[in-house]
Amino acid sequence: MWDEDRLHRWLASLEAPPVLVGSRGHDAAVLTAGGGRRVLCVDATVEGIHARPGTAPSHLGRKAAARALSDLAATAARPAALLLALRAPRERSTAWMRAAIVGVRREGARHGAPLVGGDLTCAPGSASFTVSALGTLAGRRAPVGRDRARVGDLVILSGAVGGSALGRHLRLRPRLALGAALHAAGARAMMDVSDGLALDLWRVARASGVRIVLDRVPLHRDARRAARLDGRSALWHGLHDGEDHELVATMSRTAWARARLPQTSVIATVRRGTGLFLSGALLGEDGRLWSPLEGGYRHGA
Repeated sequence: MWDEDRLHRWLASLEAPPVLVGSRGHDAAVLTAGGGRRVLCVDATVEGIHARPGTAPSHLGRKAAARALSDLAATAARPAALLLALRAPRERSTAWMRAAIVGVRREGARHGAPLVGGDLTCAPGSASFTVSALGTLAGRRAPVGRDRARVGDLVILSGAVGGSALGRHLRLRPRLALGAALHAAGARAMMDVSDGLALDLWRVARASGVRIVLDRVPLHRDARRAARLDGRSALWHGLHDGEDHELVATMSRTAWARARLPQTSVIATVRRGTGLFLSGALLGEDGRLWSPLEGGYRHGA
């Protein structure tokens, strides 16, 4: 059984992040001002939804921090700090709570985003981690957004997808350096693939008022492993599994020709129209419009 006061005392014994200039343990963190435009995001990780019940608390904490940092990566932002709101039932031990917090703390520190504050709540049910991330966007280039794809753009993917539930989803790596590099190279639209490649590309198409024609899907070896386990195709897993947290971005052909980004590949083109279209080259047929009801993860659906 965990106790809030004991955890507060333990937190106060840890080294204070240099970015924190206000009082430790206060209800709000006062940070040193950094250069650039402020970028804020928040993401939730719920035991039983984003990871199986019984997952080690350190893994849950690490994933929770990395998911929020991945959102910063999709905005080309440099991480600066994290906040954690941790909710857990009273039956969890103090050791469990500490390990969960340390998981968040270590993942944030790994990427230059110290854990500077947060909140603890004791409540029945599954544990949940709500992580807010603060970053900065340098320079004057227009920020990327999912509503900024233009007709004629190429769609770029940062890596292979599919089968993340076999364990990779707990070891996700926020593509922070690559997000900044894509932005500097001229990316206009960008987001991280969290709910499935097809669903997230459809969201970009809808927000931008364009048609995206998907020609190829780089498949992770885990997509093929998942296919052998459940009988679905590896392509299905690449399109719909999600939790890959790779980046998708759009940029002009000229910008792509100048870019030197060996980790990335062209997977689609942006055309006039609406929605996501799976090409004949991908499906071995005449191609068809993809419906968001076919796959991916949608909360509440």
